[in-house]
Amino acid sequence: MVSQRILITGAAGFIGSHLLFRLRKENYHIAVATRKNSSQFPDHVTVLNVGDIDGFTNWKKALKNIDIVIHLAGRAHILNEQNYNPEAEFLKVNVEGTKNLVNQSIQVGVKHFIFMSSIGAMTTLSNQPLTENSLCNPDTSYGKSKLKAEENLIELASQSSMSYTILRPNLVYGKGNPGNMERLVKLIKKEKPLPFGLIKNNRSFIYVGNLVDSIVTCITHPQARNQIFLVSDGQDISTPELIKQIAQNLHCRCQLLPISPTILKWLGYFGDIIESITGKSAPVNSSTIERLLGSLIVDSSKIREILNWQPPYTIEQGLKETFID
Repeated sequence: MVSQRILITGAAGFIGSHLLFRLRKENYHIAVATRKNSSQFPDHVTVLNVGDIDGFTNWKKALKNIDIVIHLAGRAHILNEQNYNPEAEFLKVNVEGTKNLVNQSIQVGVKHFIFMSSIGAMTTLSNQPLTENSLCNPDTSYGKSKLKAEENLIELASQSSMSYTILRPNLVYGKGNPGNMERLVKLIKKEKPLPFGLIKNNRSFIYVGNLVDSIVTCITHPQARNQIFLVSDGQDISTPELIKQIAQNLHCRCQLLPISPTILKWLGYFGDIIESITGKSAPVNSSTIERLLGSLIVDSSKIREILNWQPPYTIEQGLKETFID
């Protein structure tokens, strides 16, 4: 049997680096598309420089003889945004860049396109469990760009012989993860009392090893074609419990003070003011506080039932792997 040829975009990123490590154990021909020349990839991986990703990127060389595209690259949240028009950048990279790649993939005969979207394409907060049938109401520029990219992919693929799979992970954690989880870890490492003892919420997460495993399943499983899947560890956890588990794995002291959530919201507003005055990222802002206080619950039963997929790691195991030396 001829091994399938896979092109990965964003292979140098957090998720991509873990996926590439996993696929090294599988019998695939792997090519990676990069923005600039890089020597960080293994010798057996074909590295192709495509430059910046937008509506004009030339994918011709990168897509040659490719069977499956795994599109991980994109513009994500930036904690200390410097761009004067971030919404336009999300549109350029996540929407137009993805549409361009999809179009060129169809033109050269790619068989399957796996797109890494985000739960942000639906919402950032929800007290009710989200399913694939829940209404999409993205409330950030990032989430809106991901949803539009999904819609373009579905529309274009439906007019061709190329199939697709869309994955919507919630907050991804693991060794080397950036973003809000990294910010929380830095706070915990300071071993100072944290004012989160009265938070009562539920949030779903996904360990990067579980997310990678779901991607690999979607490569091979025929029932993954033309589907959207929400993916999570399958365990919901409160912010205080998450902090306790992280502190335990870091061997840090953890003291959670019983501070009213109303006071925390005011601290977030104060952080917004500091950021607007200084132009620098504050330790906390209203966005950070909302995510610490709010719930976001994901029901990932669809991928489990249709693909018979089970996360290989529990959240306890995932956090242990994240902080192991």
